[in-house]
Amino acid sequence: MSDNQQPVIDFLADPATHGGSPVKRIDTHAASVFLTGQRALKIKRAVRFPFLDFSTLDKRKAACEAEIEVNRLYAPAIYRGVVAITRADGKLAIGGSGEPVEWAVEMARFDETQTLDHLAENGRIDAALADALGRAVAKAHAAVPVVGDAGFADTLAEIIDQNNGELRAAPDLFAGDEVDALTVASRGALERLRPLLDARERDGCVRRCHGDLHLGNIVSIDGAPVLFDAIEFNPKLATIDVFYDLAFLLMDLIERDLAAAANAVLNRYLAERNSDSDLDALAALPLMMSLRAAIRAKVTAARPHRDAATEKSARDYFALARRLIAPPKPMLVAVGGLSGTGKSVLARTLASAIMPLPGAIHLRSDVKRKAMFGVAETERLPEQAYTPEVTACVYAALADKARRVLAAGHSAIVDAVFAKQAERDEIAKAAAGTPFLGLFLTADIAVRVARVGGRSGDASDADAAIARAQERYDLGMLAWTEIDASDTPEDTLRRGRAALRD
Repeated sequence: MSDNQQPVIDFLADPATHGGSPVKRIDTHAASVFLTGQRALKIKRAVRFPFLDFSTLDKRKAACEAEIEVNRLYAPAIYRGVVAITRADGKLAIGGSGEPVEWAVEMARFDETQTLDHLAENGRIDAALADALGRAVAKAHAAVPVVGDAGFADTLAEIIDQNNGELRAAPDLFAGDEVDALTVASRGALERLRPLLDARERDGCVRRCHGDLHLGNIVSIDGAPVLFDAIEFNPKLATIDVFYDLAFLLMDLIERDLAAAANAVLNRYLAERNSDSDLDALAALPLMMSLRAAIRAKVTAARPHRDAATEKSARDYFALARRLIAPPKPMLVAVGGLSGTGKSVLARTLASAIMPLPGAIHLRSDVKRKAMFGVAETERLPEQAYTPEVTACVYAALADKARRVLAAGHSAIVDAVFAKQAERDEIAKAAAGTPFLGLFLTADIAVRVARVGGRSGDASDADAAIARAQERYDLGMLAWTEIDASDTPEDTLRRGRAALRD
């Protein structure tokens, strides 16, 4: 960092500059942020790294302008504009009429305790926030521009090589043979995935993404997750497959032992995009999450002032990278039961316990039916959407999706009534040699009627009349494991987990 920035830093850190308001300063390797009142000012540090160059005033101005342009897409209420720090008659001013001596990004200040890394530390990322997070990322990815001919697979090859060299630079933290094993596994995975990645690039899945999508760069504002601080200094680092952008967030949640939240984010993201090609792309998640963990490992190891906690964190990231690149075999779980037995609640909560990380893809008949008719999940369908012919199409689509998920090396959990033997047989055949577990939930009519009557904001259209009508169903021979779902959802989950272990 150049010493000639120090007067500007001292000026922005002085409460007198801001009318006496206290100033909180936050420094990163490439920026200094000054928080005061309802405003934040961020200057680029006069540094140069292999991946960025802020060494001149003109370059810092361009970087500030790029930060506004990139981040207004994600957080227009936060990013206000670029302001000059000027000098006239030897005095500095913010936005004055003198000569610009520095440039700053001006932002609306938010409550920094509400960034998701802080919420995670305090156990406050619940199912609702995780679901909203999946929606927010899917919405962002739909809005960012497609980039053609980016050569994303080659970018991943470069990242693997960089990781290999930089992890080797810390032999006291990362054993050489373990780095070798990770590199070989990563290169092998990339070669297998090249056709898939190239096809996704042709299909518009490589976009100008956020690029640095970890929990510290997402803030909850009025309960809604807002993405900020996207990469502006090197477009190549952010010109990536949308799954690689998502992979950073999933890895960050997994590393913090928030697998259930990671699973909820992934499932909501997939539901919002509603693309079968994304199910095929699940094959790339292990490599992408592993690369993100390896990058975190080497960056953590390269911190200038390492202590025991830092070294442990680096080793933990490296261990996670090695674990993610070698996922266990997938399985298919089907959860059946009459309306009101709690199928969807069980499937949703059981999903994160089904490996590989971040848990099984939840395929739900109610959601698929709504998607087939092009309506929102909570919009009620007419009776003609529930004819035997339509229902047969729904079950066939669920089986097809399950096959695609399994073919990608990922697990699936399918949630439907499965009242007919033929429906149960069809989903079992979708496993095609993959381990299969069928669970069938049971509860008496009073319990079921009470549950469907208390629903709101749910994809199911079942009501008390439908629950009573289902009592006349002939279920045939039930070969699946029956689960008593009469008690609390926690009791049902406990029984479902026991069946999964068996």
